[in-house]
Amino acid sequence: MSSAYSSSHKERRMLQLAASASVFTAILLLVVKVYAWWVSGSVSVLASLVDSLIDAFASCVNFVAVRYALQPADEEHRFGHGKAESLAGLGQSLLIMGSAVYLFVQAIDRMANPQPLEQLDVAIGVMGFSIVATFCLVIYQRWVISKTHSVAIKADSLHYVSDLLTNVGIVIALLLTQFGWQQVDPLLAIAISIYIFYTAIMIWSESIQHLLDRELPEEEQHRIERIAMGHVEVLGVHELRTRQSGRVKIIQLHLELDGNMPLWQAHDICEEVEREIKEAFPSADVLLHQDPFRPDPDAKPIRKKKPLSALRSAKYPVR
Repeated sequence: MSSAYSSSHKERRMLQLAASASVFTAILLLVVKVYAWWVSGSVSVLASLVDSLIDAFASCVNFVAVRYALQPADEEHRFGHGKAESLAGLGQSLLIMGSAVYLFVQAIDRMANPQPLEQLDVAIGVMGFSIVATFCLVIYQRWVISKTHSVAIKADSLHYVSDLLTNVGIVIALLLTQFGWQQVDPLLAIAISIYIFYTAIMIWSESIQHLLDRELPEEEQHRIERIAMGHVEVLGVHELRTRQSGRVKIIQLHLELDGNMPLWQAHDICEEVEREIKEAFPSADVLLHQDPFRPDPDAKPIRKKKPLSALRSAKYPVR
């Protein structure tokens, strides 16, 4: 088994486990928050409950999308199915926006018609449990994101980060309510709804950019160029084009080589540059094109200032 296959298998396994853990946590939190809201009547607990309801649905959608995105490329999808993650993120963002608007309306109504809260100790205990469970999930998701750079898991993690902050705020609000600060509960629900809406816009924007084939960040583009230009026989690079499809970075680049170089030699150089780029960007889909080097005296000097040199005969023997 090759190291590349082993690494890809591990990433797939991590993504599947992260998606499964998200679904399990969402359902668990949904059940305990339904009980907390039923016994307390707190609108801020209701806010968290609605957020968890959306999280549960979004996590299920995310679970299906991740499994679909992990399918290998086929004849009809030659670049794979990675954009299913971005579609899942787009759908999640719309759901979150709807839940934020609902929470805002409920909070305004509660401010206009205040109601006493009951069994706050039970609600505080349930929210404390939610904080611990959510924190554990977020830590695991962040670890998976650092290894796989999954857009879908990143979007899902943003849900739970907002849920974590929400739960902390709700506990504070419930404690203050016990001291007679009744308006804190709906005011916090309003703040939560605004924050959730802002989070949804972030997810929506990132998903749209991935679907529109936005270029990779500039620092990553510069790194690709440095890797290519680091080869002794590469005299220039141009037409760098990049995009992201799920966790796969798609990289296309033209290499400028000595026009008198044999084709077999130019091919070997491209293979070496491709290997180095894939080492820097695991799971990348790299396509390189070879162009003869033609210096332009009127152009700005963006290429290497060094003479052409033949490769060592030991490395490229005469065929």
